[in-house]
Amino acid sequence: MNLFGGMCEISVYLPRMNKRNLDIAYFISFCIEQYKVAKQISGTEAAKIFRRYGVLDYLEEHFEPLHSQSRQWIIEDIDEFINLRKEN
Repeated sequence: MNLFGGMCEISVYLPRMNKRNLDIAYFISFCIEQYKVAKQISGTEAAKIFRRYGVLDYLEEHFEPLHSQSRQWIIEDIDEFINLRKEN
């Protein structure tokens, strides 16, 4: 299960999160925002796509190598991840 427990109200979880989990939450939020801008879709649609293809779990599990990459690299990596999931 992902950090957000199925994308529940994040504000409920923030006070109880340690620094690492907060960093991951902010990173995932950043990724959703950047993806929606890049694809010209709503945040809700981006979140649905991320949930449908397991991107939230992927971003959480691979936070360490991903969070230091550029915005463009992250968008391309997410696209590649989604395309691989669509093929399977």
